[in-house]
Amino acid sequence: MIKMSARGLFLLRNASSCSHSPFFVTTPIYYVNANPHIGHLYSSLIADTVYRWRCITNNVTSAGKFKFSTGTDEHGSKIQQAAAINNSTPVDYCLKVSSQYKDLAQRFSIDYTDFVRTTDENHERAVHKFWNILKRNGKIYSAKYSGWYCVSDETFLTESQLKERVEPDGRKTIISGESGHPVEWIEEVNYMFPLRSLQDDLKYWIRRNENSVRPAKFRKILLDMVEASPLPDISISRPSSRVHWGIQVPDDETQTVYVWLDALVNYLTAAGYAEGAAFSKVWPPSVQVIGKDILKFHGIYWPAFLIAADLEPPATLLCHSHWTVDGEKMSKSKNNVVCPFQRSKIYTNDGLRYFLLREGVAHSDGNYSDTKLIRILNSELADTLGNLLSRCCGSALNPRQTFPRIEEDALRKVAELDVTKKLIEDVRGLPDACMGHYTDFNFYKAVDRLIATLHQANVFFETLKPWALKKDPTKAAELDVVLHLTLETLRVCGILLQPIIPNIAACLLNKISVEKGKRCFGDVKTLSWEAGEFASRDLGREKEVLFRRILLEGERKTRRV
Repeated sequence: MIKMSARGLFLLRNASSCSHSPFFVTTPIYYVNANPHIGHLYSSLIADTVYRWRCITNNVTSAGKFKFSTGTDEHGSKIQQAAAINNSTPVDYCLKVSSQYKDLAQRFSIDYTDFVRTTDENHERAVHKFWNILKRNGKIYSAKYSGWYCVSDETFLTESQLKERVEPDGRKTIISGESGHPVEWIEEVNYMFPLRSLQDDLKYWIRRNENSVRPAKFRKILLDMVEASPLPDISISRPSSRVHWGIQVPDDETQTVYVWLDALVNYLTAAGYAEGAAFSKVWPPSVQVIGKDILKFHGIYWPAFLIAADLEPPATLLCHSHWTVDGEKMSKSKNNVVCPFQRSKIYTNDGLRYFLLREGVAHSDGNYSDTKLIRILNSELADTLGNLLSRCCGSALNPRQTFPRIEEDALRKVAELDVTKKLIEDVRGLPDACMGHYTDFNFYKAVDRLIATLHQANVFFETLKPWALKKDPTKAAELDVVLHLTLETLRVCGILLQPIIPNIAACLLNKISVEKGKRCFGDVKTLSWEAGEFASRDLGREKEVLFRRILLEGERKTRRV
């Protein structure tokens, strides 16, 4: 029988009282000791897709109703060291690297509403407020602390989390069993947080809702962590003499707030915690996107801190796996870290978005391969999607440059064909199928379904041979049906692809003259041929080439010849 604190029981049982809250999604804030790579981009893309889908399904086209936060984590000893290595002050170094993460978000259309830097004044106010509430609630005490500390991971480790590594010269080094980074023995007086006293609260939070941690694989991993043995109390401050680059503990200039407590409070900062006025209308977060390497901090420390401060934990932690490169772990030592800025110059911003969201699955590591990326982008974006639009909008088949209306008799005739029936069936089922996949965070399944429908549209197009219909004046009405059904399929797919490739989808929808106010989920539930009279409309003047095929060096030479 799990016993809970009165505070935890009250908070967790009243989660339903937060149902009035607007949608709030977060990325982890990114540590500025290194430049952005595709792993950082992937976290942001997941959150952006969740946010965009929520907006589309709720017909939200203006900022303000929903919240999406991201940012940078800029404190701690690693930042001190990185700044020194780069011959810079911590302030200048953090500004430079934080700007790169803002550029990453802008480049890849990460549509955040809030960008939190832990060096911002409002964040410091939020940290101080949170600390003082923990202290008021009796959840902070001072004690001498000793243990193995990993500077790279910014955390203390237990004996069971350590390994011994034999160096080439025969020396033995104690390292973190998980990250492989070296550790050092530290003894110091710190402020402590009584994590053990909240262990039952954590078990209840994880167990009460199967969606508390997604996918289920990571929920089980987290539950195993919490149930394996008593959780140790944790140090939540560091001596300022050792870690000076951070937020000072309120009323104690000898101590700096532990970098993970500081960083986790960023979500409160984004919600307006320091200001207070609108905070209750935003909290708790609906979905918090994290990588599997920080599951412990977000799945144990974070909800424990919140419960101790009388706040509701997040509704869902969405934990994702990592990316390997050509089957190998991505690392600086292997010189295989993939820079998203460099790759976007080759594959375009939406092209790289598409590959990561199409190939990434939350429960298993994804494998980045330039060869596979090129094959997928050429096959699916250039050919299956882009070429289909070009053929419908080309002057040879569509000289009037219209999204033509259709005559009922001609539609009835074409609809008798099996290939037409299959296309109509696919398009009708597409919205609900995508709703299920997006809601379950299975973005790759949504893309699979969309590409399958576009494949069927291409089969339909090839089978009906509109180029032959164009040559016969008596078949003009049937030609209009072929163009109309294909363009309507593209309209539906374009709207449902917006969370994945927002810029390509916008170009597509602009080209076929879909009004900006009619690009939400409700607009794909009724198909044009089922809505009665459909007036012909002119196509837009945008370019017809949605995505140009990526040519390898050998192909370029062949083209020149």
